[in-house]
Amino acid sequence: MKLKHKLQEFTAQKRGLLATNFYNLETLQGVLKAASSMDEPVILQLTQSSIDYMGLRTAVAMGRAALDEYGVEGWIHLDHGGSVELAQACLDAGFDSVMIDGSELPFEENVKITQEVVKRAHKYGANVEAELGYVAKLGQSHEHQGFTTAEEAKTFVEQTGVDALAISIGTAHGFYKEEPKLQFDLLSEIASETDAALVLHGSSGVPEEQLRKAISRGICKVNLATEIKNIFMKTLQQLLLKNEEIDLRKVFPKATKEVTDLVSYKLDIMKNEK
Repeated sequence: MKLKHKLQEFTAQKRGLLATNFYNLETLQGVLKAASSMDEPVILQLTQSSIDYMGLRTAVAMGRAALDEYGVEGWIHLDHGGSVELAQACLDAGFDSVMIDGSELPFEENVKITQEVVKRAHKYGANVEAELGYVAKLGQSHEHQGFTTAEEAKTFVEQTGVDALAISIGTAHGFYKEEPKLQFDLLSEIASETDAALVLHGSSGVPEEQLRKAISRGICKVNLATEIKNIFMKTLQQLLLKNEEIDLRKVFPKATKEVTDLVSYKLDIMKNEK
């Protein structure tokens, strides 16, 4: 099933679809072991920096092979694509979905760059995600909040034909200094004004209750990145403090298991069952 149709199906069912970033073989395995054991679909996400680190063709080949090996329904998605050129390269490499992030551009420029990516991606049958509003990125202030408005979301989706829209309703990338407070009434307004699949960026650290409520109010795609990196590296740091083992194949699996446990917990939330 194409990602666009899965997002539509899950939105109608008021279920979440987890989108997890992966950074190496171990984090990829950690995610897919969880998805396989729970028989849940996942979106595997790659950022520009992860593509630069692993190599575009290598990263895609790893993702495809692992999905097949673990028997998981999944899709490969470009997360926070910063240019039309990068989106095109990912489409040529076989991505199922690409994000063009023009959220820091003026509204009209965001529309223009998104229209171009939609035009190209739809020739491949690929899904397109854009972002509207201010969701603080790593290193940026979390204090400024430029929430997405329902009116802007409606206009943006109509003008671009985008399939999925990441919105700003109170989340931020990275860890939070204090508990985020999502704007649920705003989310409901946006959901009532557009039929694009709604995406929540910055879910790491958002309490379970708020995630469930967001899914019930219209969020479908839920991104998870920071917590995966954090638990993998923090586990490794602890393991290596007093460890003389040089066989990484004996050390890494323990950190991979922590990723699996984390993703299993998040996948359970996505079901949105009380």
